[in-house]
Amino acid sequence: MAFNKRFMAGLAAAAVLGVALSGCGGDTADGGSGGGDASGEPIEITYLHRLPDSDGMVQVNDIVAKWNKEHPDIHVTATKFDGNASDMIKKLETDVKADNAPDLAQVGLAEVPEVFTKGLLMDVTEEAAKYEDHFAAGPFSLMQVGGKTYGLPQDTGPLVYFYNEAEFQKLGITEVPQTKDELIAAAKTAAAQGKYIMSYQADEAGNMLSGLAGASEPWYKVEGDSWVVNTETNGSAEVADVFQQLLDAGAATTNPRWDPSFDASLQDGSLIGTVAAAWEAPLFIDSSGGTGAGDWRVAQLGDWFGNDGKTGPDGGSGVTVLKGCEHPAEAMEFLDWFNTQVADLVSQGLVVAATTEAAETPDDWEEFFGGQDVMAEFATANENMGDFTYMPGFSAVGAAMKETAAKAVDGSGKVADVFSVAQTTSVDTLKNLRLSVAE
Repeated sequence: MAFNKRFMAGLAAAAVLGVALSGCGGDTADGGSGGGDASGEPIEITYLHRLPDSDGMVQVNDIVAKWNKEHPDIHVTATKFDGNASDMIKKLETDVKADNAPDLAQVGLAEVPEVFTKGLLMDVTEEAAKYEDHFAAGPFSLMQVGGKTYGLPQDTGPLVYFYNEAEFQKLGITEVPQTKDELIAAAKTAAAQGKYIMSYQADEAGNMLSGLAGASEPWYKVEGDSWVVNTETNGSAEVADVFQQLLDAGAATTNPRWDPSFDASLQDGSLIGTVAAAWEAPLFIDSSGGTGAGDWRVAQLGDWFGNDGKTGPDGGSGVTVLKGCEHPAEAMEFLDWFNTQVADLVSQGLVVAATTEAAETPDDWEEFFGGQDVMAEFATANENMGDFTYMPGFSAVGAAMKETAAKAVDGSGKVADVFSVAQTTSVDTLKNLRLSVAE
């Protein structure tokens, strides 16, 4: 599931150092579920989420009802927030200040540092360690700031490669390219025949280009009392080089991802391959209008960007424990259970972060992707995810990257400029948040 990022105001630099944020009940877990509270009544846990809960899905309240039936000592109440991510975060900030916040709240993986710097999260590192092996390492790391853990991942968006195998065969491309040179050569071969195996999506630059570059090396880390920023890594240079070569050769589409023209390129059969987030699988089915049904496949990224087979994140969400939670151990016990209800969460359209069981590919997905077990491919991508992390205020960085990426389409700029702008915007944003930045 994708989530929009929004610029957040921050706390002082000391907050970023992983200083424990104590709630009313304290940061320390209170010993797990041992028979309700002192009055003999069940412990009450509240959970605020933004899952779709659409028709045909296993409803969140039905999932929670199973927990409540099986765990009479810990009663959970789930509430759906009908609004966008930024509005939900504003609500959480108000509720935490009023000591009226839910115990658990769903936030985008890229938003975890932002809600942390706003002082909304409780350190549950010790409790989270009990469940760490239930989740892929990459998504789990995105629930951390400064070496502390603030919840558990729920769904993910590893970048993978979608392609039309039948069209590849017609072009004489017998397999997905594995190297940078192979990719560029195949893209040129396809373009010469009016087909495109890659797309450059300026509107997704903040998500896709950062994820591709971050597969090789993280951009952000905390050392001592300061943020260290380097968005112009070797991985970033490789990403810029590949896409610049593709643009210069006219060997990639340039339709914005969320423009009708992108769907049109799928429907007219011109776009036959692209990097995309795993959660886009059902969107491809809808966007294609049936074109290529049964011929599309999913593959891992090749070593195209100096990434050595690694991938990066694009979207996904986790569930955090909020400051003020009186029973963090019980909240985490429920959260681990909920986030490992794989089949139920898949019905919500999620690519789950859990590794406790294999997610089954929905029937309509399997039909569109020619019988391929695409959920198995997504699980592999989760395991191959690099250690990319986000910074507070990353939404501002993403917006600047998007604007700059568009200039590479009309020739008024270069793809490499995207990463230069990311560097200056990152530093400026952190300083505006009054956070220390290593120069």
